[in-house]
Amino acid sequence: MAWLLIFVPLIFAAMALLVPDKRRPLLVPMGGFAHLMLVIFALTGDPISTGNGWLVLDPLGKLVLGFISLLFFLCSLYAPIYLSLRPDRPNRFFCACLLAMLGMMTLVTMSHQLGLMWVAIEATTLATAPLLFFNHSPRSLEATWKYLLIGSVGIALALLGSFFLAYASLHEGLESTLLFDDLVKFAPQLSKPWLHAAFVVLLVGYGTKMGLAPMHTWKPDAYGEAPGLVGALLAGGVTSCAFLAILRFFQICHAAGEAAFAREILVFVGLLSMGVGAVFMVRQRDFKRMLAYSSVEHMGILVLGIGIGGLATFGALLHLLTNGLTKGVLFLSAGNIHRAYGSKLTDDVRGAIRRLPYSGPLFLAGFLVVTGSPPGGPFISEFTILNGAITGGKYVAASLFLILLMVVFVGMGATVLRVVQGTPSKQAASTNYQDRPQLVVPIIIFLGLAIMLGLYIPPPLASLLKDAAAFLEAGQ
Repeated sequence: MAWLLIFVPLIFAAMALLVPDKRRPLLVPMGGFAHLMLVIFALTGDPISTGNGWLVLDPLGKLVLGFISLLFFLCSLYAPIYLSLRPDRPNRFFCACLLAMLGMMTLVTMSHQLGLMWVAIEATTLATAPLLFFNHSPRSLEATWKYLLIGSVGIALALLGSFFLAYASLHEGLESTLLFDDLVKFAPQLSKPWLHAAFVVLLVGYGTKMGLAPMHTWKPDAYGEAPGLVGALLAGGVTSCAFLAILRFFQICHAAGEAAFAREILVFVGLLSMGVGAVFMVRQRDFKRMLAYSSVEHMGILVLGIGIGGLATFGALLHLLTNGLTKGVLFLSAGNIHRAYGSKLTDDVRGAIRRLPYSGPLFLAGFLVVTGSPPGGPFISEFTILNGAITGGKYVAASLFLILLMVVFVGMGATVLRVVQGTPSKQAASTNYQDRPQLVVPIIIFLGLAIMLGLYIPPPLASLLKDAAAFLEAGQ
């Protein structure tokens, strides 16, 4: 089963390179559906462990893998009609890279060997890069190179941190191992200085992939130039994989009795990322770059929740889901607005609610949900993190958290309202783009799921979240 989860998307990717143009886009939802069915079977079946412990589907991996598979499937429903509206662009490598990215993200969630996970995350980056260059414009080329170069620095630092972690065992005379289960088991015996150094370097390395400030500088360009469905997969999928990697190393620190050291750093980085995202969202004229800074903010919320610990850990894991679903709403609807107006700037985009009677209101609804307005899922996850901070006595962090959320709401709201209100320009009226059911239905599903999690968490999902939080906090 483990190998099927990884290789089925890769098989569909290979097929995408061979089939004719008209049928190729259909392979994306077909591959996404097949993968989702396999994931559902894996989540409800017996525990998965193979490759001498290299591939294991533990509670954390189950949570992230289930979400990534659902996210990809919903985005894949959007892909065929989107590509049919872009006949000027060849889609052979676009479809193949989408499916390859799914396979590599699956490998990340199941990797329990430090080196294998590092390779999987780098492979995810390489599969994503051609997707950013889909528009073949100078700005998309610049964004692709920035993504690769900054990501390469991050992955190099992650490799260095991996060496530090391996040396933490050698320094104490232990047998060298790269298996996470062994590292957690022998964590109390690891060299504390080398473990500290490894965690800091790994946080910087994988934090670059996640888009944490100040390593976030690739995000505005990449998210701004990527097609909407690619932006949704980056913001909800690739960043979740990087976050999972950080959680793996936090678990080792926790098992070593160094959770307090790691938590202090995570709280600082989380608040810093929220602050940077909030500042750059104020008076932002490019609404797709605004979504990039929103992602920086929400990545900060994730690590802040883990840094606070306790109840906030559950909130952070729930926020991983609610934020990702809401990003699907925002990126897909923003992509529709961009094509209708031919511009991403608020100077040119006005009256989206009138111009696009479905995408415009969905974009506005996505803003309200992602900024924590009830009854959306992010409201519950952010409230849980806030509750965890207050009950844990972290009043300064709780206060800053609330202040930054308020700044984000005001700054992001100003941009969104400029986009949706007013009268459409003559430039917008001159384009032929119109809302279509195939482009709108996936957004509605994303929004429905995001709101549902604010009202009701299904018992199987609640159990999975509790198991993942307990697994992480227990450090075993």
